[in-house]
Formats: sequence, structure tokens, C-alpha cells
Amino acid sequence: MSDEQVLSSVKDRELVEKRRNQMIKGAMKLFKEKGFHRTTTREIAKESGFSIGTLYEYIRTKEDVLFLVCDSIYEQVRERLSLSIDLESASVDNLIAVMKSYFYLMDEMQEEILIMYQEAKSLKKDTKEYVLQKERDMVGMLEEVILTCLPEKISHQDVALLANNIFVQGQMWGFRRWMLQRQFTFEQYMERQIHFNLQMLGIVVTEK
Repeated sequence: MSDEQVLSSVKDRELVEKRRNQMIKGAMKLFKEKGFHRTTTREIAKESGFSIGTLYEYIRTKEDVLFLVCDSIYEQVRERLSLSIDLESASVDNLIAVMKSYFYLMDEMQEEILIMYQEAKSLKKDTKEYVLQKERDMVGMLEEVILTCLPEKISHQDVALLANNIFVQGQMWGFRRWMLQRQFTFEQYMERQIHFNLQMLGIVVTEK
């Protein structure tokens, strides 16, 4: 949990969560406009609606704010992706639904994902590893869906590669949209990527 990674002099957990959510929202806006390095903690405090002194009651450094932002982005993705996963109704249709849900989520959050990948390199080694583990956990969620939903079993190595492919394909629309949108709408891009994933698995889905 981020509470364990970022120390606070305030002990009221509800207040800490409230203030940090304000901080994350304010920092996200500034990071989109200026980037992490050009944003000051004073600007973050002002955008968050409190003083610089209050800010430092809830964090120690500007890097703590970046960590909270990255942690928040991954948590949003994890929570919303989990809503689309139904392992009780395992089928190819369910796998397709999960892929679509993930693609839509990455389209909606593309600015946040860009910020995270551009700025996460500024995190220290231990906090960066925490953030990277969250990414591995989400790829693991996709692996579980693939293992459960495919009609025929494939090797764990292939499952891992396919899960990583899906993970990157979703993000690629944000990274390469400036070029891809010359030839594809988002819907077309998503449908073709899903088609190729299924084609690699030898699965033919008839149009309904």
C-alpha cells in the first residue's frame, strides 16, 4: 500500500487519503501540462487547494507525489479491469470482453499512462520496483483470464507472451495514436488487434 511507501506526519488515515487524493488530482493536471521535473511542490500544493506547509505533512519529497500518482493510476486500472473479469463464465467470448474492456480503459486513460511511463524513471529503485510489481500483477490478471477462457490449453510461456502482447497493445494506441489514427479509428484498431490475437491462437469467431 502507498501508506507504507510514503510517510505522513498525520495519523488520521481518512484525512491522509482525502488530502493525498487532492494532491494526486492536482499533480496529475500539472504533470500533463509541464511534466514532473518542471513542476514545483509549491505549484502542486496550490493546485491541490492547500499550503506548502500542509503538503509536507502528507509527503516528504516531490518524488513521493510522483509515486502516489503512479500508484493511483495502476490501482484505477486494476480495479476497473477486475470488473470485466468473470472466471465463472469462462469462454472465448469472456476473453474478448476482457480485451475490449482493457483497450477501452487504456484509450480513456491514455494521458495518465503516458505520464506514468514518461516520469516513472524518476522514482528511486525501491519505489520503482513497487510500481513495476503492480504492472506484473495486472499482466498476471490477463494470464489468468487466458488460461481459464481458452478452449485448448497452451504453454505457460505462450500465455505470458500473449498477456504481455495484450497489455502493450492497449497502451500502444496512446503512445502511437498520432500515427495510427491516420489509418484507423480506435474501434478499428481494437478490433484488428483482438482479431490477430485470436488468429494466432487458431480461434475463429463468427460475426453475430
